[in-house]
Amino acid sequence: MSKTDGEIVEQVCARYDHRADALIEILHDVQRTQNCVDDEAARTIAARLNISRAEIQGVRSFYADFSTTPRAPQRIRLCRAEACQAVGADRLAEELDRAGTPHEAVYCLGNCALGPAALIGERLIGRATPDRLAAASAASGHDD
Repeated sequence: MSKTDGEIVEQVCARYDHRADALIEILHDVQRTQNCVDDEAARTIAARLNISRAEIQGVRSFYADFSTTPRAPQRIRLCRAEACQAVGADRLAEELDRAGTPHEAVYCLGNCALGPAALIGERLIGRATPDRLAAASAASGHDD
């Protein structure tokens, strides 16, 4: 039997002994496990930490890491600028397409010396290959 979202949020709060000074850590854990910190989670956190929902909303809205709705999985962003094209970005994109790996084109990640370059979340990957991207994606907790 799986736990409800509310039970998971309660467990996260308990892990930090319901301490209000651990609010950011709690929000990060909830974001990681639930893929967002929605209003229901905020109500539960506020009740367990004995703080106002306004305080939680202030933190949630200040930091870009927190979302109130589930986010789409992060995709691989593959540099398709000239420097990366010269060292195989087009070939890499074709390999990703053949493997059914979702990706999007971006133009210059500022890692020209280590092309082809890719970005997964905030992680920059140099000398990208399908295997390196798969490993980085798995390490980031993303399936795609």
